[in-house]
Amino acid sequence: MLVREVMSKVVLTIGPAHTLRQAAALMSARHVGAAVVHDPDAGGIGILTERDVLVSVGGGQDPDAEHAHSHTTTDVVFAAPTWSVEEAATAMAHGGFRHLIVLDGGEPVGIVSVRDIIRHWAPARTPHRTPVATA
Repeated sequence: MLVREVMSKVVLTIGPAHTLRQAAALMSARHVGAAVVHDPDAGGIGILTERDVLVSVGGGQDPDAEHAHSHTTTDVVFAAPTWSVEEAATAMAHGGFRHLIVLDGGEPVGIVSVRDIIRHWAPARTPHRTPVATA
């Protein structure tokens, strides 16, 4: 199966001047764990993840004063829509990250996450039933 078949096509794009609170609110509203940060002055495309926000806030930084550009990963590994899911999983495992921006013709067309890959590989969900103990 290919990345284009499992990726999220919801691509949240923010600017480098967005505060972390603004970025977190947008990610929450769209139910995504990462935002593409478009900063033509700093080299193009980067990524801000929920973990980046968590580390900042957990470290005592003010989410209204911190801006995306200070927390954006710019050394990004990109995926192509034609990559296999296995290629994406390997890239994530080797790089130690949970999201890949999917580029087609240099433009972001999706994001594939560990969750997307798990959904692909995991069997269909069945209701979990806890055994009831009898005396």
